[in-house]
Amino acid sequence: MTNPPISVLFLTLLFLFLALFPGAFNCCMKISHDIPKGILRRVERFEIQKADGVCHREAVILHMKGKKFCVNPWNRKVKKMMKIKHKIHGSKSHVRKQRRIRIIKQKE
Repeated sequence: MTNPPISVLFLTLLFLFLALFPGAFNCCMKISHDIPKGILRRVERFEIQKADGVCHREAVILHMKGKKFCVNPWNRKVKKMMKIKHKIHGSKSHVRKQRRIRIIKQKE
């Protein structure tokens, strides 16, 4: 019986690593400390990267039209944007619930 080529062994270990740690290559390695307001206005969503597990750096990942930026989570502008985006998201669902209730009451 012959030994498998090293490339097959390497690929097997790589796939095993990717299966066990799917987020390993999605971590922010560098973060921006200063971010222009224009970019913050175009943010569609954001996610928080914690410094535990696979990723070793705290960051906020800003998503906008196929791009993503890693920024310092302690930046004042970023904190303010996150607070505003969170409030907007939360208030929309609340308004929709109120409208449904009003429509049902009018039909009765």
